[in-house]
Amino acid sequence: MKDKRVAVTGGAGFIGSNLAEELATSNSVIIIDDLSTGNKENIASLLQKDNVKFIQGSILDLKLLQESFRGIDFVFHQAALPSVPRSIEDPLVTNEVNITGTLNVLLAARDKKAKKVVYASSSSVYGDTPTLPKSEDMPTNPQSPYALTKLVGEYYCRIFHQIYKLPTICLRYFNVFGPRQDPNSQYAAVIPRFVAKVLRGQPPIIYGDGNQTRDFTYIKDVTQANVVAAVDDATGIFNIGRGERNSINHLAEIILNIMGKDLPPVYESPLPGDIEHSLADISKARKIGYNPEYNLEAGLKQTIDSVKSF
Repeated sequence: MKDKRVAVTGGAGFIGSNLAEELATSNSVIIIDDLSTGNKENIASLLQKDNVKFIQGSILDLKLLQESFRGIDFVFHQAALPSVPRSIEDPLVTNEVNITGTLNVLLAARDKKAKKVVYASSSSVYGDTPTLPKSEDMPTNPQSPYALTKLVGEYYCRIFHQIYKLPTICLRYFNVFGPRQDPNSQYAAVIPRFVAKVLRGQPPIIYGDGNQTRDFTYIKDVTQANVVAAVDDATGIFNIGRGERNSINHLAEIILNIMGKDLPPVYESPLPGDIEHSLADISKARKIGYNPEYNLEAGLKQTIDSVKSF
């Protein structure tokens, strides 16, 4: 993608800031973020560029979005209240931001005639269905308010494409990790949480028996997927993962080996809403040009270095 005008909602967050950085190499980028979970430090270097503009505001502000999307080619909708545990604690706010906010983004994109909306969905919409790998045509079974809001967002994207002819594409992310993922949040994801613990000389905490598996996806593969999704004519739903699964026990082992530490994990009760196994069938995404390049160990080495700076 080159010489386009793009907007990234949630562009100061973990995924959004990495995506904005990639897009800013050859496009004009507007970053929209209310900084409720994002961090302006994530985009500090980007704000030095003439082709990047930051707007501090919420996706709940429809008028702001309509003004911001004037002349926009593509909208990358990354903004959301993340975290399954957070959604269980406060489903009302999660619902408002993730569903009403997504509706506002689609309305503004429709009204300002954007060429396409790329929506960040989640593998959590599959729930704990036993079939592996997860393919886009299998039934969904969300197990948390967060997962449900992501599924509703997908339906809204489909409806806006059908009724208003606004092209939309939904990317179901599988356990994204990489630089700028905050290890200090109470809702921190497993990889930065493990790394931060080990850096402090403490053993990683595993919820459950550690045999649950995940398809860990490095952030650079996710940014590549977003660009591919925007420029291709494809619409609908696509899994974005590595296409391989690793247990949480194996993850802890790799992190400890890379960091040269002998800190046997501590096991605690499973978290509510957590699923047992996850693995992406990425054959559909490969057909439009998605090609994940980073395996778990390669991504972890870069991620560990970044966590040290927090």
